[in-house]
Amino acid sequence: MKKYFTSESGVQISAITTEQMIEIDRIAIEETGPNLYQMMENAGRNLAHTIIELIADISNPSIIILAGTGGNGGGGIVAARHLLNRNYNVNLAVTDKSRMKDVPNKQLEIYENAGGMLIDNLDDIEADIIVDAIIGYSLSNAPKGRSLQFINWANNQTAKKISLDIPSGIDSTTGENYDEYFLADTTMTLALPKTGLTEKKCGKLLLADIGISKKVYGKIGIEYISPFKRDYVIPLSLID
Repeated sequence: MKKYFTSESGVQISAITTEQMIEIDRIAIEETGPNLYQMMENAGRNLAHTIIELIADISNPSIIILAGTGGNGGGGIVAARHLLNRNYNVNLAVTDKSRMKDVPNKQLEIYENAGGMLIDNLDDIEADIIVDAIIGYSLSNAPKGRSLQFINWANNQTAKKISLDIPSGIDSTTGENYDEYFLADTTMTLALPKTGLTEKKCGKLLLADIGISKKVYGKIGIEYISPFKRDYVIPLSLID
């Protein structure tokens, strides 16, 4: 059964499975563009903009971004750089720097070249907002190791919480969760909403444009009408 969301302007938006999103990424990267660097940059910049809006009422806010080793983590690292460039108090922690994939690792290099630092110990960090860029749609097993440590630490904090694409620990296709998953107040999903998104588990739902064209969606059989006008990030509502 197909699942749909709607924008505030009334545009109906198809939800997609993990498998479909993997194919969308493949088509864009291998056939049509945008490439992975471009999509990651767009995701991270939109995430940074959304974070800034969420903390607009806080004086001198403290931001912590928790990043994994794949594409989701790369988007978080890009957001950290944009926030750093705007003089925000931002800290970045990664699950395992030695296992970063090529493109996220390059984003980490750019972040560090901009003066950004990595933190290893979260115990003494006090944050006004915590950003989950740990796993994303690549989840295949229960979070473990540093990923699980990050999730548990975040869930014990009173800060605002936002997830990139899908809260870590939730299956982006089914919406099922493992025992521990990131308890997001807001989720900013990318390109198209995932079938596993629900307000109950994911909080307020937002959709971010990462530059994927109508032609790409057409290649997997989705008739796409862009819900984006002047905004790059828009609210989503599930159609019951």
